[in-house]
Amino acid sequence: MRRRYVQIDGELVEVDRAGRALPVDSGALWGDRGYAGLRATDGTPIDSRTKHREYMRMHGLTTADDFTDEWRAAAARREAFYRRAADPERPGEIAHAIARLERR
Repeated sequence: MRRRYVQIDGELVEVDRAGRALPVDSGALWGDRGYAGLRATDGTPIDSRTKHREYMRMHGLTTADDFTDEWRAAAARREAFYRRAADPERPGEIAHAIARLERR
């Protein structure tokens, strides 16, 4: 794909086919800008990735992305459970449990 630029106030700005300026990449994936002014709930400043990692390590905390493999395995176990053949005794057990609850 070809890129198009226009000059606005002496600077080149990339535009889409309709001539609208494209958003400027904030660098969120590789910069610490997202940590600016950030503090933990206890007031500890965690204004960089390094401080964030250290804080998490010191307090035994983790982020959701650390559970990717566990969630994938749990999804596989759920899928295997739902693909199993139905238990022929289960409807009777459910009816028995309902009857027992109704007698209370």
